[in-house]
Amino acid sequence: MTSVLSLFTPVEDDLRLLTENLKNLIGARHPILYAAADHLFGAKGKRVRPAIVILVSRATMKGQEITQRHRRLAEITEMIHTASLVHDDVVDESELRRGVPTVHSSFGNRVAVLAGDFLFAQSSWYLANLDNLEVVKLLSQVIMDLAEGEIQQGLHQFSSSLSIDAYLEKSYYKTASLIANSSRAAAVLSDATSDVVTAMYNYGRHLGLAFQIVDDLLDFTGSTEELGKPAGSDLKSGNLTAPVLYALEEKPYLEVLIEREFGQPGDLEQAMELIRDSQGVQRSQELARQHSQNALSCLECLPASESRQVLMKLTDYVLRRMY
Repeated sequence: MTSVLSLFTPVEDDLRLLTENLKNLIGARHPILYAAADHLFGAKGKRVRPAIVILVSRATMKGQEITQRHRRLAEITEMIHTASLVHDDVVDESELRRGVPTVHSSFGNRVAVLAGDFLFAQSSWYLANLDNLEVVKLLSQVIMDLAEGEIQQGLHQFSSSLSIDAYLEKSYYKTASLIANSSRAAAVLSDATSDVVTAMYNYGRHLGLAFQIVDDLLDFTGSTEELGKPAGSDLKSGNLTAPVLYALEEKPYLEVLIEREFGQPGDLEQAMELIRDSQGVQRSQELARQHSQNALSCLECLPASESRQVLMKLTDYVLRRMY
């Protein structure tokens, strides 16, 4: 299987520069924040979101070099994403992220919360300095969406009445909004036509939803080594995802286990077995395929280029993670 890092070879130099810039932007004045930034941005992250911003920027600039504003947008996108991860890890009490200790487990909850807040604030400041009101609105909306997604997830813990539509809405807020709106913002900075700007938003939205659905699938099909956390962790915490919601239509007893929050010995294992014995995984795979195909079709408006080719390959890469 092609790795996402090899897919991003055409923008490898851009991403290396981005990582160095991020460390300097975040921590120049604060030694403890610099240590946290070095810890975060030094981790072997895939940089998927800023890579997409750079690829969309190149694909919509019609052979011209991308601008410093495009590069700063990619940095802001990664700042926002990383801030959300730092806060998520505190809420979820996660000890590891990408195989390395989380910020709060290394520096304590106080520093982690402040580091996440600082990243959001810093990203907002750099966003304002892009001096483009439409882009400011798009990325500000993302920050609101991330909070909305966390709130919705908290409100629907162990809620077996959650619908697929509500699940997709929450997934949009938590994952797809950032990819969709930063892709749209990249096209705006390229002065692309309104049709292209809308197509880039929809590309990011469908790709982000496919990405989240596949991530949720891996909770049932991946190994602890692959996931970096025990399989079934989402289910155990009451985060009901597509495979669970589809399985509930076939396995009524699953609702009993969920409603009592897997409180009895063997409940979680029994729930996992019921889900794997249903069509939940297969139907979720099909849902991911639909969104991946929709993302691919959004690229038809772009002229042929190496960047467009990579964006196309990304839709396939997302699905290959399922197997």
